[in-house]
Amino acid sequence: MKQPLVTFRRFAALAAMCAATALLSSEAAAAVRKYDMNIEDTKITLVEKQQYHTFAFSGQVPGPLFYVDEGDQIEVNVNNVTALPHSIHWHGMLQKGTWKMDGIAGTTQPAIQPGESFTYKFTAEPSGTMWYHCHVNVNEHVVLRGMWGPFIVRPKKPTALEKTVTKEFIMMLSDWDSKWADKPGFGGLPGDKFDFFTINGKSFPDNQPLRVNKGDVVRLRLIGAGDLVHSVHLHGHVMTVAFKDGFPLPAPYKADTIAIAPGERYDVIFTADNPGRWMIHDHVDSHVMNGDRPMGGIMSVLEYNEIKPDDFYDWKNKKFEPNFYYEESLKKGPGIYTNDGFKGQAVQ
Repeated sequence: MKQPLVTFRRFAALAAMCAATALLSSEAAAAVRKYDMNIEDTKITLVEKQQYHTFAFSGQVPGPLFYVDEGDQIEVNVNNVTALPHSIHWHGMLQKGTWKMDGIAGTTQPAIQPGESFTYKFTAEPSGTMWYHCHVNVNEHVVLRGMWGPFIVRPKKPTALEKTVTKEFIMMLSDWDSKWADKPGFGGLPGDKFDFFTINGKSFPDNQPLRVNKGDVVRLRLIGAGDLVHSVHLHGHVMTVAFKDGFPLPAPYKADTIAIAPGERYDVIFTADNPGRWMIHDHVDSHVMNGDRPMGGIMSVLEYNEIKPDDFYDWKNKKFEPNFYYEESLKKGPGIYTNDGFKGQAVQ
């Protein structure tokens, strides 16, 4: 007996059913991730005795790391326990069909008033190195009050190059004008003179080294969270600039210095193949100052574990905090990660 022929119409119907089933399966696989986060009046220390009044996410600068998968459904309930209105812009998220979640006070939502809450709901797309920040009085709240944190979206299909990475670090670069340190609600004006500069909210020497082993393939996620351009230079190694604003570059290129403008993100990848202690710093010389003193600001050291510290080494006896660049949190998979080392003192 002959088998019935599959007509074009029936074939199209079957194909449509298969596509619909695949779509439902894909949607079913998307995780729903629900988080809570407060905005708090917090006093942090940039370096030594230089303190700064911030409106800190979860009482820390930078804010908690959000580490999610591409396509995840994200819900973040934000509670404003400060005395000023705020919002959160999820910088880099496309907000397809969810434009009211873009976090622009007066445009997509009313500002979150003191004592009020707002829940953001959106899909984590596209993948890459993103960040989040306040979008009320950004000139003050973002530039001077530390209202920023990393938002990393793990891709469904990583590139061949990023599959080789064995260790990664998040470095958020920012600037501060000390004359506004204890005057919340003011500052962020044309003519402000920035005199302190930080990596993840701390200036050298009160930040941390980047520790690696020989043979590590290292990824630096560089985020411009301040108001100035920072020109990051790594000694002793050649970086491959692989991603811009979260997107893989079609033609990655080599560099030892890269400029990061406000809001920009660059991911650079290099092989730890030259054991030693190597400076990584901002090559804008005025950005390696703490107030009026040199050898501070945006500076750190790439330390190989194979190299023993010399007596003359500035950080010979430094207490090491292994998650200063969220390098340990990034090993754990999706979640929200706070860091006690970034927390300041609550301001009543």
